[in-house]
Amino acid sequence: MATKTIRKSGARIIFESLNYTLLTAFGVLCLLPVIHVLFCSLSDPNWLNTQAGLVLWPKGFNLKGYELVFKNQQLIRGFLNTVFYVVASTGLGMVLTIIGGYVLSRQGLLWGNVIMFLMSFTMLFSGGIVPLYIVINKLHLLDTRWAIILPACVSTFNIILMRTAFATVPKEMEESATLDGAGELTIIFRIMLPLVKATMATVALYYIIGHWNSWFPAAMYLKNRKLYPLQLVLREILIINDSSSNAQAGASAGEYAGNLDVYKQLVKYSTIIISSIPMIAVYPFVMKYFKQGVMVGSIKG
Repeated sequence: MATKTIRKSGARIIFESLNYTLLTAFGVLCLLPVIHVLFCSLSDPNWLNTQAGLVLWPKGFNLKGYELVFKNQQLIRGFLNTVFYVVASTGLGMVLTIIGGYVLSRQGLLWGNVIMFLMSFTMLFSGGIVPLYIVINKLHLLDTRWAIILPACVSTFNIILMRTAFATVPKEMEESATLDGAGELTIIFRIMLPLVKATMATVALYYIIGHWNSWFPAAMYLKNRKLYPLQLVLREILIINDSSSNAQAGASAGEYAGNLDVYKQLVKYSTIIISSIPMIAVYPFVMKYFKQGVMVGSIKG
């Protein structure tokens, strides 16, 4: 059976051409900074120090920057700390988000609307940094790992996403499981979660990226350098730009401090690439769920 060819009007062709052109240009603009940083990290340090513009191809290919980064004990410790913070915060956050979203999605929940209003209110207004710091101090969490894990482990927006996803599951499935003797936890983790795994993967991605890129809470709450996450260590390296900072740089730059003038730029770019690789590796695994998870509840039928 021959397929029917749909003819496009001239206006449609122009519209699609403009769309493709604009999206392609936007994609190139997004990729240029990544390409620049990657090729800079693979270039000769002496040549790199003379460049002021965009680098679109490495010159004098070498891996010295990555070698120096992996020799730096502070960076390695920061990387391990970040992995710990991400796993702990995301794990705890997912448990609380799933339970909170499930409870709020139940019809007839006592004071459900009031609870939702109070939670939504925090998305628009907050006490600010100083009250939060005072609370962390009063709880004796300053300069501990808990100061990084607990305050940011739950997001109101993510709870609302999970609540909306649970609300789309047919009520009959829950009633059927209840008749079979299933308890609330069994219903949540064995009945409901497999049906909302797209949203769950999306929420997990939000948590992972947020915790991985976070540095400001660590700058506020931590004094012990052994607890610093990778992003805070990276920030210290990136703000070292003048020779008067070399003494301080020696303390934080570790193994390569003696060659700081030559390798400073190279180490910066190499560290950025290394810190970005885990997120680049994680994203493809949840990409297939991302669109479906974000759009949940947007279409009513």
